[in-house]
Amino acid sequence: MNKKQIIKVLKFILPLALGVFLIWYSYSTTSEEDRKTIYKYIKEADYFWVAMSWLLGILSHLSRAYRWNFLLEPMGHKVRFPNSLMATSVAYFANLGIPRSGEVLRATTLASYENVPFQKAFGTIVAERIVDLIMLFLITSIALALQTDTIMELLMKREGSSSFLLVIGAIGLLSVFIFIRFIKNSKNAFAIKLKAFINGLLEGVVSIFKMKKKWPFILHTVFIWSMYILMLWVIKFSIPEVEDLSLSIILVAFVAGAFAMSASNGGIGWYPFAIATILTAFGISKPSGEAFGWIMWISQTLLVVLLGVSSFLFLPIYNRNK
Repeated sequence: MNKKQIIKVLKFILPLALGVFLIWYSYSTTSEEDRKTIYKYIKEADYFWVAMSWLLGILSHLSRAYRWNFLLEPMGHKVRFPNSLMATSVAYFANLGIPRSGEVLRATTLASYENVPFQKAFGTIVAERIVDLIMLFLITSIALALQTDTIMELLMKREGSSSFLLVIGAIGLLSVFIFIRFIKNSKNAFAIKLKAFINGLLEGVVSIFKMKKKWPFILHTVFIWSMYILMLWVIKFSIPEVEDLSLSIILVAFVAGAFAMSASNGGIGWYPFAIATILTAFGISKPSGEAFGWIMWISQTLLVVLLGVSSFLFLPIYNRNK
């Protein structure tokens, strides 16, 4: 096994191993009484709201599949909506096993059933990811802005709080300035790649506003991310102890969960841990926070599996005459 193969294997194994470790750590640091409480919350949850979360998740899938055509049509490819939807569902499912493999499989599916060249299909998926990254950045900024007082209060509880925050702030600003100067002038391979990535983000934003159907694309993007947030919002009603959570706290939890999902295969271990950590910081009991995180993660993972497997099986049937 050469170096590149080892790195690929480690990229797959390490996040998964750490996710499993977090499950073990969470379990081992939870008392027997709290474990029973968590199990009770999950067992007695109002699954009507879980079903509502599923519905919102399905709507986001439909919208994402429909939005994809806005990127494909200018290149002369009118893709049948069922194929777009099933390719998207299979991609989500594949990402549970091997992170980022879904993007390749999604492009391959269109190449097989819609005669869209792989490079073009994959290019549109990269453009989508750029837009998603921008949306996540915007939501993160909004979440931090809405909870600035609470976050500052949590930090101020630490010893030497005011001077500590001033020092951290000064170091942060100085680091950003040095980093920008380094990236701008450096000929280092990493810096060049990072500049290319940032330029790609900017080009992605500009390309959206050059599209003929830019406003439908933008509206679908807002709709998709609204569904993602609402999926988490409605789950709170399944557990009485967390149903009073404000939207701003849900947004902070959503951001933490979004980053956790990208940290390991399907967010295993990371997602419930991240959600519980955030909610505990905002005064929610650990059992309630963990139950909330596990209900959300299990329900959405099951949805991805069901949609992905059914799409994988139905794709060749739908395209049997092709």
